[in-house]
Amino acid sequence: MMKLTTHTAHLLTGLLNALVALVSGVSAGVGLARPSLALATGEPLNSGVVFFARAYAVRAIPLSAAVLTLVALGSWGTLVPVLIVSGAAQLGDAAIGAARRNPGMLVTAGALGVVHLVSAWWLSTG
Repeated sequence: MMKLTTHTAHLLTGLLNALVALVSGVSAGVGLARPSLALATGEPLNSGVVFFARAYAVRAIPLSAAVLTLVALGSWGTLVPVLIVSGAAQLGDAAIGAARRNPGMLVTAGALGVVHLVSAWWLSTG
């Protein structure tokens, strides 16, 4: 059985988190362009929905850019606190999804948050 080197493990963890950050950042951009996509069928698009899309984007896009940049630089130690903040933000989004009875948002944001937080833990212990 082939042994996984620390370098390879960091690279794989980085790539997974880059993918998660990309999903979050792209979702934020799509939400800015089409805020109605976050609504259940029949829900009206109003100023509150537009405000939420903008609030999500001003948080998600910079966090995504930070994760992508740190992964590209291979800055694993610096990545840890950014993953913790990103993971906590995703869990907050999952809580909003639960409160709005939006299972897609709950599961997706929850899973993305867990990836970031478990990765931060793993990188900090390695």
